[in-house]
Amino acid sequence: MNEEELRQQAARWWRTSICDIAPGRIAYRGYPIEELIGRISFPAMIWLMLRGDLPTPAQERLLQAALVASVDHGPHAPSIAIAQMAVSCGLPLNGAMASAINTLDDVHGGAGEQAIELYEDVLRRREGREIEQAAGAAIDHFTATRSKYLPGFGHRFHPVDPRAAPLLALVDAAADEGRVGGDYAKAARAIERVMQQRKSKLIPMNIDGATAVIYGELGFASPLARGVFCLSRAVGILAHAWEQAGRKDRNKGPMPKQFGYNYEGQPRRGLEGAS
Repeated sequence: MNEEELRQQAARWWRTSICDIAPGRIAYRGYPIEELIGRISFPAMIWLMLRGDLPTPAQERLLQAALVASVDHGPHAPSIAIAQMAVSCGLPLNGAMASAINTLDDVHGGAGEQAIELYEDVLRRREGREIEQAAGAAIDHFTATRSKYLPGFGHRFHPVDPRAAPLLALVDAAADEGRVGGDYAKAARAIERVMQQRKSKLIPMNIDGATAVIYGELGFASPLARGVFCLSRAVGILAHAWEQAGRKDRNKGPMPKQFGYNYEGQPRRGLEGAS
């Protein structure tokens, strides 16, 4: 194999359809960077990079709404708390952000991805039956195979999540205009109705459920719901990390040092007589 063949093999190894970069040339999905700068928004850039082309105005508006809604949820959110603690231990902003984003897994950060999968299961089961029947079957399957907690519904802090209704209103408006299909919104609301009937109380949709409706309506694959959530939450993480950097706290733990913890181990004992 000659040198040129080796170069071609290396180029194939690192092949991509996302960017075209060479000395003096930068293009993303075929668009020169000099034409994008100052002309498209950051949400539109996210869409372009992930989806391969520019969004319509309606698509951009929905994506932007989902991104704005998810940026922060205060220091009691584990990702935000970890960012603060990391900075107090001497990490720079990038280290604090990496530490925090790494906590956005199935339990804290993954509900949007799981909610899309749940909605899609409802839609798969809908053929030949009422959507409430499909929702009930999807709920039963999810609780039997994955978790008793349905992703996207209920909130440990908010009786009613104030972010859900405005997001769903935007989806409804887009559906009325024919910009999105509205099927994911129907599936989510069917789940809400079935759970209310079964439990005799409303367990309202939360931010994860509402943004999952948006990502589903926009055609994002379910894993991207988590990835885009990480992009959104990174803004809040950065803000809290930067705020913490301006304080004099050192080695900040999960609670002030004045608060103790419960020890549940062996009572105090000595080595004498130990085997």
